[in-house]
Amino acid sequence: MDLRDALVDWDDPDDEGSNTAHIAEHGLTREEVESALFDENTTFDVSDSSGRPIAFGVTHTGRFIVVVFEVLSVADPLIIRPITAYDVPEPTE
Repeated sequence: MDLRDALVDWDDPDDEGSNTAHIAEHGLTREEVESALFDENTTFDVSDSSGRPIAFGVTHTGRFIVVVFEVLSVADPLIIRPITAYDVPEPTE
């Protein structure tokens, strides 16, 4: 299963409490979140606080973000749903 082949489940941006509205509160767009999720250099882990999958990556606009998401379906096609996304400091080597 390759996450980069996943479909992304987004709510209507006008729905209060939607995942689209939530990421917009952090100044991010759907396109930025998807570009970070699907970038070949993105790394994945599990969130310490929620236990959900988490991705660390760079958006097409150059922002380093974290995306917390859930897997809705592991069947073909894989479907994921971003819960939140926000800027984080880029790790230093």
